[in-house]
Amino acid sequence: MQMSKQLSVTLVNKPGRLAAMLAALNKEKVNFQALSVMDSGERGTLRFVPEDYTAATGVLDKINVRFDAADVLLVEVPPQSGAFRKICERLASEHLNIDYAYCSFGSHKGAKAKGGALAVIKVNDLSKAQRVLSENGSSRRKLPGRRPVHTR
Repeated sequence: MQMSKQLSVTLVNKPGRLAAMLAALNKEKVNFQALSVMDSGERGTLRFVPEDYTAATGVLDKINVRFDAADVLLVEVPPQSGAFRKICERLASEHLNIDYAYCSFGSHKGAKAKGGALAVIKVNDLSKAQRVLSENGSSRRKLPGRRPVHTR
């Protein structure tokens, strides 16, 4: 797990806008660790974690594309059923809110296990989340169970 910089770009939702921006990044050999594109009507939001943050921001500046930067956690998710759920539960047990998350499937730079995913997680307290996810699993607090339903 590591902290990284994510870039968010809002583009007019028209054919070719995303392709043109990605072509400019590709021309300068900017690779992605993870990428997400979301539609919100007239505009789309692209979030991505570049391998080279400085190169990516330089390209975006050069082509006059405004962007926002955010610190995010990159967390390896093993290829096991429920693995991402367990990460979410560990964060929730420490009252950490996930603002958003997305994954990059397949191999990625620095991957330990084949077939896993790289989760990009934006939380309300990055340093605490990093500490929680780095702890040994045995010291974790359990989430409270469901309350029983009382009927008359």
